[in-house]
Amino acid sequence: MKRITLLLALLLMITACNSNTNLTAKNLMAGVNRNDITPIVIDNPQEDSADKATEITNFSLNIFKKILESENPLISPLSIISALSMTANGAEKETLSQMEEVFGTDIDGLNEYLYAYKFYLPTADKYKVSLANSIWFKDIESLTVEKEFLQINKDYYDAEVYKAPFDDSTKNDINAWVNKKTDGQIQKLLEEKPPENSVMYLINALSFDAEWQSIYKDTSVREGEFTTRDGNKKTVDFMHSTEYGYIELPGAIGFSKPYANNQYSFVALLPDEGLKVSDFIDLIDGNTIINAVKNQKDNEVYTSMPKFAFEYSKELSEVLKDLGIKDAFDADFADFSSLGQSRDGNIFINRVIHKTKIEVDERGTKAGAVTAVEMEAECAAPAEPKTVNLNRPFFFMIVDSEFNMPIFMGALNDVT
Repeated sequence: MKRITLLLALLLMITACNSNTNLTAKNLMAGVNRNDITPIVIDNPQEDSADKATEITNFSLNIFKKILESENPLISPLSIISALSMTANGAEKETLSQMEEVFGTDIDGLNEYLYAYKFYLPTADKYKVSLANSIWFKDIESLTVEKEFLQINKDYYDAEVYKAPFDDSTKNDINAWVNKKTDGQIQKLLEEKPPENSVMYLINALSFDAEWQSIYKDTSVREGEFTTRDGNKKTVDFMHSTEYGYIELPGAIGFSKPYANNQYSFVALLPDEGLKVSDFIDLIDGNTIINAVKNQKDNEVYTSMPKFAFEYSKELSEVLKDLGIKDAFDADFADFSSLGQSRDGNIFINRVIHKTKIEVDERGTKAGAVTAVEMEAECAAPAEPKTVNLNRPFFFMIVDSEFNMPIFMGALNDVT
């Protein structure tokens, strides 16, 4: 019997979505209403749901710790957890238990939190966050997709659903959808038509584009020296500013720089001299990070940060296996029966691909994410000014200002 594989591909890019694209495939959920769901209240720190930000941050840090040897790692916690949560809605028994254990939370609570969290992500002219989801399944008699699975992902993730032949036209449609949702920054998710045994793709797209609240002036940008992780010294453009969010935690100091209207912030953490970024990350957890940002001091802090832009790519299946999601990747043990059934064989996850790109300059930051799943057959009192000079490897995040949860998480070890 043929095996059914599930490919989970996470691709991040810099953009927002605003264009129109005509697809050959028809959105089967276009005429299907989302069920009425009242968003849970997540602004009360005493609520259990408020702990989800910490749980998601812990999950993301666990992934991040395993990819730190990369030159410049970058992940989107929100994109990764959204994609895997959609997938977990089709999992059962031990497969689901392992996923929930690694997530640090149950899937029902995660669905509710991510649904409500979207309402707390403000968007305006100078700061834009966009989320989009779609599910594509193969038009074959041997595949039965559970309606409840589709409805859950429609209700909580507003997923578009497409039934397609999985030929060249499907490749073109998926690439067009990705191109649209990334404003042309990623024009192709698929280089070739879906593999013969593929039966489903689940795709999540996330983008972030924001201006600084105080844009750097030309006179604030001047050359400086950055020492890379390997000890090389490079002359690059540094952006200098005075901020009022000083962060101190075990092994590092840092600052937060707000984007327009204080809705989001860029958080930079510089490990102590002689401490590697990887060693610093080993000292902290999600609760440490969120509390450090939440309890930042209103100290005046003189900052310097290099302009930077980089791309990142990583296949994450081995990382997720190491964390404990094992059965989902095993053709013999995976149980995605709530997702659907195929007479051609069992369904399991084959690969998890993560691609990222980010740009930080005088005006602000652009970053984003798209996630695809492929199924195959087989603040404080005034004090003396502080100084944080990011002239060597540092850890950074983009966080929302309501819950301080990382939307993006990365490290700059080298600049070009």
